[in-house]
This record gives sequence, C-alpha cells and structure tokens, in this order.
Amino acid sequence: MTAVVGTSMRRKEDPRLLTGEARYVDDLVIPGARFLGMVRSPYAHARIRSVDPVGALALPGVEAVLTGADLRDAWAQPMPCAWPVTPDMKNPEHFPVATEKACYVGDIVAVVIAGSRYAARDGVDAVVVDYEPLPAVVDLEDALSDRIVVHDALGTNASYTWALVPDPDAVASAFSAATHVVQERYVQQRLIPEAMEPRGVAVVPQPVGGEVLVYSATQMPHILKVMLGITLGIAEHKLRVIAPSVGGGFGSKLDVYAEELIAVAVARRIGAAVRWTEERSENAVATIQGRGQIQHIELAAGADGKVTAVRVKLLADMGAYLQLVTPGIPLLGGFLYHGVYDIPAYSFECTGVFTTKTPTDAYRGAGRPEATFAIERAMDSLAAKVGVGPDEIRRRNYIQPEQFPYSSGAGLVFDSGNYEPTLDRALELVGYDGLRKEQADRRSTGSTRHLGVGISTYVEMCGLAPSRVLASLNYGAGGWESATVRMLPTGKVQVVTGTTPHGQGQETCWSMIVADKLGVDADDIDVLHSDTAVAPIGLDTYGSRSLAVGGVAVDMAAQRVVEKARLIAAHQMEADESDLEFVGGEFRVKGTPSRSMPIQAVAFEAFTAHNLPDGLEPNLSEQVTYDPPNFVFPFGTRVAVVEIDEETGGVRLIDYAAVDDCGNQVNPMIVAGQLHGGIVQGVAQALWEEAVYDEDGQLRNATLTDYLVPSAAELPSFKLDHTVTPSPTNEMGVKGVGEAGTIGSAPAVINAVVDALSHFGITDVEMPATPQRLWSLIQEAKSR
Repeated sequence: MTAVVGTSMRRKEDPRLLTGEARYVDDLVIPGARFLGMVRSPYAHARIRSVDPVGALALPGVEAVLTGADLRDAWAQPMPCAWPVTPDMKNPEHFPVATEKACYVGDIVAVVIAGSRYAARDGVDAVVVDYEPLPAVVDLEDALSDRIVVHDALGTNASYTWALVPDPDAVASAFSAATHVVQERYVQQRLIPEAMEPRGVAVVPQPVGGEVLVYSATQMPHILKVMLGITLGIAEHKLRVIAPSVGGGFGSKLDVYAEELIAVAVARRIGAAVRWTEERSENAVATIQGRGQIQHIELAAGADGKVTAVRVKLLADMGAYLQLVTPGIPLLGGFLYHGVYDIPAYSFECTGVFTTKTPTDAYRGAGRPEATFAIERAMDSLAAKVGVGPDEIRRRNYIQPEQFPYSSGAGLVFDSGNYEPTLDRALELVGYDGLRKEQADRRSTGSTRHLGVGISTYVEMCGLAPSRVLASLNYGAGGWESATVRMLPTGKVQVVTGTTPHGQGQETCWSMIVADKLGVDADDIDVLHSDTAVAPIGLDTYGSRSLAVGGVAVDMAAQRVVEKARLIAAHQMEADESDLEFVGGEFRVKGTPSRSMPIQAVAFEAFTAHNLPDGLEPNLSEQVTYDPPNFVFPFGTRVAVVEIDEETGGVRLIDYAAVDDCGNQVNPMIVAGQLHGGIVQGVAQALWEEAVYDEDGQLRNATLTDYLVPSAAELPSFKLDHTVTPSPTNEMGVKGVGEAGTIGSAPAVINAVVDALSHFGITDVEMPATPQRLWSLIQEAKSR
C-alpha cells in the first residue's frame, strides 16, 4: 500500500463546506427558540444611571428586557481570566452585563428577549439607557499616566509588569561594550479578526435532568464547557458543548464571551431555547481585537554587527477588561525577541495597561508576530549602522545548525533549525541580485516608482506545551491532547480527537496519519470532533498545536492499535509476535508470506473475542493523552518586493517568496493553504488593516466599508518552497504551520517599504503603510 502521509490529498471536509451542506450555528433549526439582542454602550466610558425597558416591552414580539442587576444572581463567578501572569496582577471584576459603568463601546448593558430576530433588534433600539459620559482613555502612554482611570476600584490602569531578565549583569555589560547600539520604537496597531462567520451561540435546556446543550461558534468547546460550569455554577457533567461547522477563528474564537454566558443564563431562567448571532458591526467592537502594543527594542552589537544583547520593553493594550488569556498574549512572544539569532544576553519587560477600548486577546500568531516584527525591523536598522546588507547581517547572527538543540538567552530550548538555506532559497525565488540592480538603475535615472526589497526570518514556539512549563507561567490549563483510535468490527476506523478544527483540515490529516499506520484506506476512516459528549477529553485548537500535539496523539493511538492487533494476530496464527511483520495492513510471518492476516480480520476477531490471548481485553480501541516534552520551533524566511509611487504614496506588493520549515509535512497542499491565508493576514497588517479609535474611544471603521480587508486583487501569487528539519521532540518529526504565514510577513513588507524609501532618509514607517502616510513621509523628506 502506497504511503499517503507526505502527499497532497484533497481535503475530505471540502465537499460539504463548498456545497452548503455544512451547518453553522445560525443554520441550526431549533423550534421555539427565543432570540437575544444585546443593548451595547455607545460610549467608551460612562456611568449607567438607569435602564428603561418600557418602550421595548411595548413592541410586538419583545418578551423581556434583563439588566445587569436582573442577571446578577446568575453568575457564580466573574468572567474568567485563565492566565494571571503575576501574583499581583490587577484584574477588575467583569460580569457579562455591566451594572454601574460601561468601559468600552460595545459593553453590554441590557439583554432583550424576543420571539424573532427582528423583534429582538427593534427591542434593542427601543431600550433607553441614561448614561453619564466620562472621559475616555485610548492612548497607551496616556493610560499609563493614570490621568483617567478606567476601573475606580483599582486606582490605576497598570494591570501587571512581567519581566524576563535571566542575567541583568550580562545585558548591562553587553551594552557598555557595544560598538553599535540600535534603539527603536515600533507600534503594533490593533486589528479586527473579521472571521468569515461571526460568532453565534444557541442554548437548549433539557426539560428533565437539568442538562444544557450549548452550540457555539468556538475554537474550544472543551475549555468553554469547563468555564461555563465554573462561571455559572453548573455541574460540568450537566453541560454538553458542540462546535458545529465553524467559519474561521484566528484566535478570536478562543475565548469565553459574555454572549455565551448570557445565553446559558437566560435559557435556564426562562426554561426555553435561546439563540444569538453576531452582526458584523457588533463583531468589530464585541469580539476581541488583536495586537495593540508599543515596542521599545534595543540591540547591542560589535563592530562586525554580531549582536550581543537585546533589551525590550513593551506597553501592551489590554483594553477595558482581561478576557480569557489577554494578559498572557504578549508573553507568548516574550521569549522570542532574539528571533533566530544567537544573542546570549536577554532582557524583556511587559506592562499590561487598561484602556477604554475593546479587550484584546489571541489573534493569529498571538505574540509571535509582534516579537518577530520588532527584532526583524531592528536587524535592518543594525545592518544600516554596520554598513552591510540586510541579508548579510542575518547570516552573521543566525544560530548555526550544529548549535541545536539550542538553549536561548530567554531560557527556551530550540529543538532544531537550519535557517540560512531558507534565506538562500527565498532570495533565489525573487531574483535578489537582479532586484538590487534594478533598484539602483531606477534611482540613478530619477524614477518616481521606487523598488524595495524586505527580508524577514522568523522562528516561533508552538505546539503549546508542555504542561509543566505552562504551570511555571501560571497558565490555567495544560498542554496535553487526547486521541482515541478504534477499529470497528467491519474494519472501518473511527478517530476521536480532542482538537477542534475550524479550517485546519484535521479530518483529512488525521485520516492520512491513521491510514498509513494501520494500512487502511483514508476513506474508511471517520474523524469525530468538536462535541464534548463524543470527544469528552481535549484541549482544542489554537497556537499551532493541532498536529504537533493532537496529531501526534492520534499517531501514538494508532500505533498502540497495531501493537494490540499484533498480539491477537500472533495468537491466531500460532506464531511468536516477534516473528510477525506488519506491511500494507497485513501481519505476515517473516519468511512465510502465505501466512498472513489483514488487520481488518484481526479487528473482527477482537470484536467476537472467541479466541484472544489470555488477559487481553476485546476490541481494537486505544486512547492516548500526549503531553509533549517541549514546544516545537518552526521557522522560515520571507522576502517581499514592493513598488511605491512617489506621486501618490501608493504601495504595491509585486512579489513575495516564503520558504518555510515545519518539519515533516503530512499534507503539503494543506500546508500551502495555511501559508496562503496567514501571509495575507500579515501583509494586511503591514499595508491595510487598523482599528482606528478617536479620542472619545469611538471605533471609526467598524464596518467592512471602512476596515480594509484585502482580496486576491491586491496580492501577487506567492512563491512557496520549504526545507525539512524534523523536530526531535516527537516521533513524527512535525512542527506547526497555522500561524507561520502571519508571523514573518509584516516585517518583510515594512522592511521592503523602508528599503524603497531609504534614499530619502526614511528609516521607519508605521503600520499600516497607507498611501497617505507614505506620501506625507516622502514630502517631509523632500522638504528636508
């Protein structure tokens, strides 16, 4: 049987997704369900004097209006934050419906219950709330001054300061002895996740027994079930959470949201099913936002450009409240501000700050894109100081292959790496030398269309694990994952996974892994997931952990099925198990190919249990819970080529090469798809996307008319290639790739933009590099 792992097998999920057969939360038919509408604050900061429901209750179809006071008894605990990063972290009490004060535009102040979606919407508009507006605070440095305090009880806007400085003396010595010192300030603008499917939740309370069935467009049904139980005081075994088809998440659906808690509370209160689906304009303010940082980075280097120390200080925007893992997101990058470089001395400090804006939380890459941006932009600045090319400064500083496993200055142990070949190949794909010649020619002839080339080499820690390391960071969950592989009596296979796919192609990849391990056809394998009753044990999908943790668990479970089947086959064939070989789905006695038994026959014998070895349990079914010994560290290089029109400031991405190394690949087609999507998101941060707030805390671009999400028309065809450096952390040698596209793209594009304008004396461009911003910079440079 030909191996399928490593081949580009088409996704098994796609037919139902592409033909409309998939069912999302809003597609579910739930007879008699009431519709919920959320009354949201139009102010970024305001006291709630009163809520008047009379006008809403007079409307046809509106059944009730509930305030925060009405629902206060529904909450056993405030909304959860699962990552208290320091013992003294300040975390204001956050309940799903505000009672005294609204702290951001979109904060829920009342809930409308109605018989139809439209009645609920009309009811929301008819609720009259008397607010006392208060000054907003939207600028991070202003917020840190405590001129305006968001949460009165805290007395400050500083939530925490977290530091990682393994050897302060080494850092100080490196900067004292440095020939070159680079000092840079970068801004990571806020981003709106904009998943194709907005959030939604439907809750069906069972009339007998007190069970509650929750459907949610979530990335984490297992974690959501635990947090619903804790927050609402419901016995966990009375909750069942199902994530049906989920139309994208990018981290934004890795959260416990007020609307989910409200839906469960209201359903239990009225004894009827309820549902809520987010509108697109709600999504912009009510779903978390990503990024939001001010970065200060310093590099110390010798005369040859060899970096000896990196020192980083961050201000990180928490928004108005701490959501599930908000405070820990910047720290996921806190170990990686040295990037792919052999930098012995390391200093990182992050201060989390409250503002009157939508809370931030995980967004594709979660801390790693921010870290990569800072170090890769700073390396370009260092190259300019030293007087060498951006490619050369990187070659001089890369961690070398013979140094792996590499103990970083930040305290991580990198599993494997070989960075220079990815740089060489990416430069080759774009024709680097020819581009430099063309750039020089354009400048010498006075062209107003300026060519720029940008480089970025990234590394990320993913496969979020191991549990003991997460414990040392005070993270509220483990890093393990569970899988069950069972061979049915007829020889078909079921795989039960604790991961929760929402675009990753896990049904296909898990089938491929098991097909190779068991020697069966991938079409004979069914993958069950995303339902806490069907797959009761799991930690879900985020942080590029699905394959490196969940897929490895599947592989291990399948191997255990083979080991058990070997015992049964040896017993059936009256042979010693050591004399059996397993080839193409058959057990054969070595040297006697006529004596064989297919694994499907073994499965039937295991089912009947008529003739099993003494003490062996019937059936072929094995469960594995895998807790990895380390993170995995994929890496790669990006090269972006841009053209900027001096007369308009317009920037066009004309070429883009990405060479990645995610270890052994299960399905190269899915790898390419993940990279395409991730690259678009990273390029979008560099050139187009930004959540723009005014001084009153109003989001000025809450609709897709104003918030610029790119289409295929704005982008070139990407040139993809890869190297393979297997991870020694797991037997499959796999790493992650779901966030890799995003992590390296923004710095490559901004490096290209700055390179295109460097002859004007321009050394930095804030994201997004809009035409207006670039035109203004060019005009200022000309006037100088």
